[in-house]
Amino acid sequence: MKSQANAHPEWTLMYRKGLSRKKIAELARVKVSAVTSHVTAAKAADPGLKAEHRAAVDDAARNAAPGIKRLYQLLAMVEATGRFPSRSAEDKAERELAEWLRRRRRDADAGILNPVIGAGLSVLPDWRRKPREAREDQQWQDHLQQLAAYTAAGHPWPRATPGVTGLEKDLGGWLRSQRYKFRHGDLSPARSDALDAAVPGWLTGRKAAAEPSDDDVDQSRAGMFRTR
Repeated sequence: MKSQANAHPEWTLMYRKGLSRKKIAELARVKVSAVTSHVTAAKAADPGLKAEHRAAVDDAARNAAPGIKRLYQLLAMVEATGRFPSRSAEDKAERELAEWLRRRRRDADAGILNPVIGAGLSVLPDWRRKPREAREDQQWQDHLQQLAAYTAAGHPWPRATPGVTGLEKDLGGWLRSQRYKFRHGDLSPARSDALDAAVPGWLTGRKAAAEPSDDDVDQSRAGMFRTR
């Protein structure tokens, strides 16, 4: 039977390389207390482990030093503008900052991101999102807001049929694509919920409006009896 110190050698290695107990727990998807117990036993079995961990932490901090300035520049820009830097920006400094962030995203994907830089970037929840994904999400939100405003103004559900032009055609095509994705299981629950909240009835649209209500049916039947 393995001793507690040898139960998870990968945890010991990660700790030796400078990872905190909290970070190890996140990666292993276990409670911090489990990692703490393991590390305590590992340090008892290897008295030099603590010193190696401390040296690795210090080394990571030294290696991160060149990127700390970039990190602070990024945090300042996001706070001031509410967006991440663009590689197509006219400003050279912004383009360089965007390229630095792109490399950090690659490092994170490869599992080699400096832990000090990673800790600093973690205050930006969406920092790992690709610019294209962010743009597409913003465009989707814009369409949702436009559709909500369109229906709130009293317009019937927009169409994308031949002869329809302008905003109605644009919104009608977008709405049709959302219905198609929903019926084929390609629309995320978050977006489906957002549509339900902003534009109730979006899935059926004009079809539902064309169907007679129970009151209409009752009134129609009453009229038939009166004419007899």
